[in-house]
Amino acid sequence: MTMNYHKTAQTILNLLKKQDIWFETFEHEPVRTSEEAAKIRHGYSLHQGAKALIIKVLTKTGESEFMMFVLPGDSRFSNKKVKQCLNAKDIRFATPKEISDLTEGIQIGGVPPFGNLFNLKVMVDPTLLENEKIIFNAGDRSFSIAIKSEDYKKLVQPTLIDIIV
Repeated sequence: MTMNYHKTAQTILNLLKKQDIWFETFEHEPVRTSEEAAKIRHGYSLHQGAKALIIKVLTKTGESEFMMFVLPGDSRFSNKKVKQCLNAKDIRFATPKEISDLTEGIQIGGVPPFGNLFNLKVMVDPTLLENEKIIFNAGDRSFSIAIKSEDYKKLVQPTLIDIIV
């Protein structure tokens, strides 16, 4: 496979190979949404798609930090639950520019659920990991990787919290 994708795709592939982790890859038309991706990832459901969101969290002490939240592609993010879980004053989605700056140029829709690669804390809704396998865009809107949920948990070591409506 020729890698004309964002370098993060190769970083993830190298990590999976080094750890001897099962994976499969999909090259496809560029997609922006989980719904678009599910239509072209044959053998995988929308629920198995790992939707990675970068959120700016403002604490009650006035500090702010970016975090990654990962949920099933068919689920909706709950601002209310996240604010309660993190005891946050406010939260908002990162802008396209902030996402690009944090991820060295990855576009919205291409962000992989590997916040650890970008020094972001990763929060995952446990319902995603009920799937035996998950699939995600790997740094590019045209390239997806599927891996086993257990392997994802070992690699990323996310915090599990209820973040869906």
